[in-house]
Amino acid sequence: MNVPGKWMVVVAVLLGSFTMILNNSMLNPAVPQLMEVFQKDAVATGWVITIFMVTMGMTVPVTGYLGDRFGKKRLFIMGLAIFVAGSFLGAFSWDLSSLIFFRGLQGIGGGIMMPLSMALIFEAFPRNERGLATGVWGISAMMAPTIGPTFGGFLLETLNWTYLFLVNVPVGLVGLWFAIRYLPSTQANKKITFDLYGFLTITFGVGSILYALGRMSEVAHLTNPINLTLVGVGMVLLYVFVQIERKVEQPLLDLSLFRVHAYTCSMIIASMTSVALFAGLFLIPLLIQQVYGFGPIMTGLVFLPSALLTGIFMSIGGRILDRKGPTGVISTGLIVVTIGTIPLGFLSIDTSLVLIFFWMAVRGIGMGLSSMPSTTTGMNAIPSHLISRGSAMNNVIRQMSSALGIVFVSIYYEVRRGQLTASLGSLEEASLQAINEGFIVVAVATAIVIPVAFILEKAARKEEHVIENG
Repeated sequence: MNVPGKWMVVVAVLLGSFTMILNNSMLNPAVPQLMEVFQKDAVATGWVITIFMVTMGMTVPVTGYLGDRFGKKRLFIMGLAIFVAGSFLGAFSWDLSSLIFFRGLQGIGGGIMMPLSMALIFEAFPRNERGLATGVWGISAMMAPTIGPTFGGFLLETLNWTYLFLVNVPVGLVGLWFAIRYLPSTQANKKITFDLYGFLTITFGVGSILYALGRMSEVAHLTNPINLTLVGVGMVLLYVFVQIERKVEQPLLDLSLFRVHAYTCSMIIASMTSVALFAGLFLIPLLIQQVYGFGPIMTGLVFLPSALLTGIFMSIGGRILDRKGPTGVISTGLIVVTIGTIPLGFLSIDTSLVLIFFWMAVRGIGMGLSSMPSTTTGMNAIPSHLISRGSAMNNVIRQMSSALGIVFVSIYYEVRRGQLTASLGSLEEASLQAINEGFIVVAVATAIVIPVAFILEKAARKEEHVIENG
């Protein structure tokens, strides 16, 4: 395949995944308006956000099998078509239940697209060019969540909530054209068998846990019998899933991938960078709006330098990865994320916004250098015929980590703010202190993972040596 053809693959998958992630983050500011439109409370309306996470998380595990069985190109097009259909129908929802149903459709489409995106890029690019390619594609995964709330807020203020769905349709249709035109046809393997029991246990296990996490935003929710039951059932199903996968001849998710040290390390780093990213996405709007009293537009502006630098350094990190290997790139990225997060734990009421812009930008540089290069390094270490399974596993872990990160940070914030309000007497000061502590926890957690980056870089060097001499 010539160079333009390869990069058209990246454009095709980027259009689909960027639209999907952007749409999901755009909807967060819409919840209050949707409550008014449909005359429902926050819990019921929150399902518009939760259902996407649940259906996407339940779809991802089976995507590897479906891609191998029916061909990755055909399945990716189907996933994008389902997402576009869900977007179009969502704009014409007649009540909250119909809107939630169409959001569920969007989640199924997203759950198909995300794992296949990386698998298609890996098939289109040789090993020594994948870093830059996944870096460019990864911009969608890292930048979309940061600009989505601002773009969503703008659409809500100037138009209305239906445009949060309609805006996906033209971009999605362009993505479909690119996918049909430029994605390479992949061979369908009709000999592989479907791991039914593995599918049922992982789907309902992940779905049950994500459903419970989506219901949690304060301490009382942690002891809610329904939530505890859901988490318990989910954990039991995941345990049963692991036992099934160890015995079945053709597993749905090949757990032997975790025997590859580089892949395992990359998954640990992927979990931590997801937690760090989504913790920031939760805490910064609270800081800018509740503590400093600015509006949503200023919140969006604070995220902008971080998003831009994440994109730029993701490409730079990918290029370094292709030319010189992973040594120094991933570990440097995590060190920079830690350095950028620590000062956000020591803010005061008088702190200049310029400093917050600066440290968020530093975090963006670190995210760009650590997130996608670590994933690419881990994926490069596994056999090529397991790429789609490895990508599916990566997406399941990221999805669960993001959800856990948001739940942990939101509950920590609510509890500490309540405790501190009583002692400090000021809601603003209590909020600031709780946010500071949240960022310190994130900084410590990121710092703990830095040694894993060094292990990953060492494991990848060994892998390269084996390939060169093999």
